[in-house]
Amino acid sequence: MKLDEKITLVLLIWNVMVFLIYGIDKSKARRRTWRIPEKILLILAFTCGGFGAWFAGITFHHKTRKWYFKTVWFLGMVTTLVVLYVIWR
Repeated sequence: MKLDEKITLVLLIWNVMVFLIYGIDKSKARRRTWRIPEKILLILAFTCGGFGAWFAGITFHHKTRKWYFKTVWFLGMVTTLVVLYVIWR
C-alpha cells in the first residue's frame, strides 16, 4: 500500500471515529449524563473530521442548530479535501 493510500485510509478511519464520538455525545445528551465538551467536538471536526461530524449531525440530529458547528464542519471538510488533493496530486 502506497503512502497516499495509507493517508486516505487514516482520514477515513478518523472520520468514522469522529462520527462515533458525536454519536456518543448525543447518547449522553439524551441520558443527561456528562457530555463531551463542545470545544473537543469542534477540534475533532476541524482537524480533518468535517465529513464524519457533518454526517453525524445529520444522522443523530446533533448540533445542527448551532451555526458555528456548521461552519467548523465545512472548514473540516475543506481541510480534508485539501489534504487529499495534495497527497493524490
